Amino acid sequence: MRRRSSADPSSEHHDADDSTADHSPTTPAEHDEKLASRTEGLQVTAEAWVESKRWKSAIPPHTRPPPHMAHEKADVPMAALGKDMISHTAVPGHSSKWRQRLRSPWTCSPCTLVTTLAAFLAMFLMAQSFLTRQQDVKGVPVLFIPGNAGSYKQVRSLAAEAAYHYHNNVQHEVDSGKRPLDFFSVDFNEDITAFHGQTLLDQAEYLNDAITYILSLYHTPGKFLRDSTLPDPTSVIIVGHSMGGVVARTMLTMPNYQANSINTIITLAAPHARPPVSFDGDIVRTYKRVNDYWRHAYSQKWAIDNPLWHVTLISIAGGSLDTMISSDYTSIQSLVPETHGFTVFSTSMPNVWTGIDHLAITWCDQHRKAVVRALYDVIDVARATQTVPRAERMRGFKKWFLTGLEDIAEKSLPQKEAKTLLTLEENSAIISEGERLVLRSLGKSKQRPNAHLIPVPPQAQGKRFTLLTNEQLDPPGSHGMLEVLFCTVFPSQPGQSTTLFSMNMDLSGDSSGATRLACKNAASDVIALPASTRRSTHPFQTNERPFSYLQYEMDHLAEHQFVAVVDKAGERSTGWVVAEFSSASDSQIQVDMGLQRLLTTGLSLRLPSHRPLMTDIKVPALHSALLAYNIHIGKQSCDTGELFAPLLRQYVTDIHESRFSVNVRDAGISLHGVAPYMPPALHQKQPQNGLSLQIWSDPTCDSSVEINLSVDVLGSLGKLWMRYRIIFSAFPILVVALVLRQQFKTYDKTGVFMSFTQGLNECLRSSLPLALSALAFLSVALATAQHQSKKWSIGGKPANMTLFHDTNNELLLGSDDTFFWFLVPLFGLMVIGVCVVINYVALLLELLFASLYSVVRSARLRKDEGKRSPSAFAVTSNRQRVVTTCILLSLVSTVIPYHFAYVVLCLVQLATSVRAFRLAKESGIDSNYNFYNYAHSIFILMLWILPINLPVLVVWIRNLAVHWLTPFSSHHNILSIMPFILLVETLSTGRMVPRADFRVSILTNILLFSIGAYAAVYGVTYAYVLHHLANILCAWLVAIHFDPSTWSARRASCNCSGGSKSSKSGILENNSPDSKTKKRP
Repeated sequence: MRRRSSADPSSEHHDADDSTADHSPTTPAEHDEKLASRTEGLQVTAEAWVESKRWKSAIPPHTRPPPHMAHEKADVPMAALGKDMISHTAVPGHSSKWRQRLRSPWTCSPCTLVTTLAAFLAMFLMAQSFLTRQQDVKGVPVLFIPGNAGSYKQVRSLAAEAAYHYHNNVQHEVDSGKRPLDFFSVDFNEDITAFHGQTLLDQAEYLNDAITYILSLYHTPGKFLRDSTLPDPTSVIIVGHSMGGVVARTMLTMPNYQANSINTIITLAAPHARPPVSFDGDIVRTYKRVNDYWRHAYSQKWAIDNPLWHVTLISIAGGSLDTMISSDYTSIQSLVPETHGFTVFSTSMPNVWTGIDHLAITWCDQHRKAVVRALYDVIDVARATQTVPRAERMRGFKKWFLTGLEDIAEKSLPQKEAKTLLTLEENSAIISEGERLVLRSLGKSKQRPNAHLIPVPPQAQGKRFTLLTNEQLDPPGSHGMLEVLFCTVFPSQPGQSTTLFSMNMDLSGDSSGATRLACKNAASDVIALPASTRRSTHPFQTNERPFSYLQYEMDHLAEHQFVAVVDKAGERSTGWVVAEFSSASDSQIQVDMGLQRLLTTGLSLRLPSHRPLMTDIKVPALHSALLAYNIHIGKQSCDTGELFAPLLRQYVTDIHESRFSVNVRDAGISLHGVAPYMPPALHQKQPQNGLSLQIWSDPTCDSSVEINLSVDVLGSLGKLWMRYRIIFSAFPILVVALVLRQQFKTYDKTGVFMSFTQGLNECLRSSLPLALSALAFLSVALATAQHQSKKWSIGGKPANMTLFHDTNNELLLGSDDTFFWFLVPLFGLMVIGVCVVINYVALLLELLFASLYSVVRSARLRKDEGKRSPSAFAVTSNRQRVVTTCILLSLVSTVIPYHFAYVVLCLVQLATSVRAFRLAKESGIDSNYNFYNYAHSIFILMLWILPINLPVLVVWIRNLAVHWLTPFSSHHNILSIMPFILLVETLSTGRMVPRADFRVSILTNILLFSIGAYAAVYGVTYAYVLHHLANILCAWLVAIHFDPSTWSARRASCNCSGGSKSSKSGILENNSPDSKTKKRP
């Protein structure tokens, strides 16, 4: 049973909160403090430009309580922007704020700052809605979730536009069922969620409690201004930016999710398909769990078994301008069927028509307008869910977010009733069947208005009606220049015209005989295309009125007999119209060429002089998102005068991405089609059309049009970098592992531990070419198996017939196209070059620090007269090292993540390499060179593992900067760092790894080979595992160091050194003049 509260910001005593019925047990006093803090931290943002400044939390949101404590953690934290007010009163009860902040990491107190514009507008709004208290809510709740390192202030753009639109438009609509949008936002102290899975889970759990509290405001006396006849809201609309969209989907999988409290989610540039980086195991596992939950839910046969049946998910991508994350990852094709959501690119959205970068997608003016209007279109306060049913929601989102040219776009004409009665002369001219209607100038006819009738072909399958004009199409009752009607013959029955039709258009004049047609207006199905003239430079320029385009399949026109194009221009104008029925065989061109031939020779087409108004060119082979193209369209000659310049639309059917090019001669083509590492679609389509090019060209010009398509090499390289950036953190581990394998193999045989450079040269002549060749063949096999798996899934064959699992997309290149096998050796060569550069940079650092170290320690070296004792190498004693190691492990297990310890170990290993380099350089003894090469190679390995550990470390450091008392609740496993610590500490004493026997050497080679193979095959998808594999290698090396069976071999090796004395470290030689140890030249 819910409990209501009369929360009053001016009171210190509150009744029980009604956030949920199953709260954890809480004492009354503590519960009152929680409710008070919630009241302090919440402001409703619906119709104002008031910038809310909140005092930052004393403890940032990183440590969450166990599940049974989830409700206690949800003490406060709604951020806000204020509503319908220009002032803010102080909140009593400040004495308990410190305790509240300690309990809730997002607790805050409001401090409102009002700008001049905000004050002016707020006064105007108060005049409209009278004076309301700041805590009052009266509209539809919308929760904005910021993304990775995002701010709650990003909601201001959407909230401001929502207020503008409501007060200027929506509130004047009669019986519309609309109310203002109450925007809420949460201040997470700009948490970094992309790198840390636990932070993502913490936010999702907390937001579920926040939604419970938001909904409680709408039925708490004194907190709302809503019509008492309206139902209390039971759900909240979610708008999530970047990782906030992933958090939104995660909320529905959490234990504390309140059923049906979320039914509409709009995400902006959110990477749904896979994590942006795979350096944290928690984020990878969270993605897998959440995505599996959504796939399983929508794979249910019956709606009653699907907990997400009521949810609609819209994913909006910024396209190529988003260089922070690849827009391929925004696809929800693998998660949600088309009945419940879709992915759309901003270049396809009407009135947006442009790419948007990752941050600007929250405040881009034309984009926020489209989002706000779509939200107002799907809300309905007469329902408890606050939105229209799912099917109507999807219809509204398609209307505002799609061009209307997509296959799933719905036409309103078949659902309409005939409301216009068109009366024509009995002998009115009708365009001959198969002819094209061309009006070069509206208003040219003497009869005004003048109707041109185009007969609908009877039972003409495969035909399509298209109409293009530079004028706007008039809706019913408008007095514009052009109206398009779809009509059927209406039998003459007296009295019916006034009772059945709202519009009567009589063009019969004084004619005694007349033809009456019952017509439907087509203005609601008009598609806006960018104006394309010889003066056009960019699509949808503000100084050019867009073209109006109609397109209907014959199924939509089955009940109609005529298309009436009514010229209503009062005088001659520059308006023109082209309308026709064309066959699919003439208007669609299928290019059956392989990708290899297209890339080598290009594509050349010639559109004939007698062609349809629109030509659709489909190139199924061009489906990869890894390539960019250039297109050239030749100029056509037109003796009668060109109506419009060629207009190009490039689009992909699998995801809704369209881009327009006007007055096109040369244009670049970039698409987000089949991208690497993307999971398979929830429901495979057949066939996959790949890239499609829709070209509108003037059909009245009696000339052909040349089209040439070629590869854009530089653009393709940029796309390869965007899709395969992570590969440069995984493939180097393959190279380093093979080099170490070569070094240990040679050392166990000859006793010489070659340098990293020598080992790399040996690998270039042996193992690396073989490894890259094997990986190239493996990429072909995986791509073939994945492609065959898709074909079988489309054919309906059972999943157990596939050669591999669907996780093939996670392996190696992650592509199902065998053409891209060459990327394996290409990336291999690039990575080898990077490894060479990093190796020489490390050598340069060691040389520099060794020179500085020699200057500092030069006096001691002269005193020792060149002796190399253990005390001269080891910096601390054994006892100090043991104590330091124990302290570090205790800190890792309680306070710091093991990634911090790893960075410290990298610095210690660098110092060890520097001292080893100085020792080897000054002594010239082979054993010292062996140790230096060994220490240097381990440092190179640790250096390549370092980027995998840095993101989580950045999260911890940022949390520490916000408040140093905040505990870090993940990555405290000491086993993940202990082998590194033991190995680095061992090397810091100057102990050289002993030579191993045949069996141990074989196991070492197998281990290093396995690490390299895993890095190449799984490293991109599971990069965090590489740290643990290197950790296992360190444990193995430590075991070799301290294996008693190697001591006898070590003593024997030392006895064979020509009589030289071996130190306790096993490598430090006495450099006396009597020594017979061989030195390097």
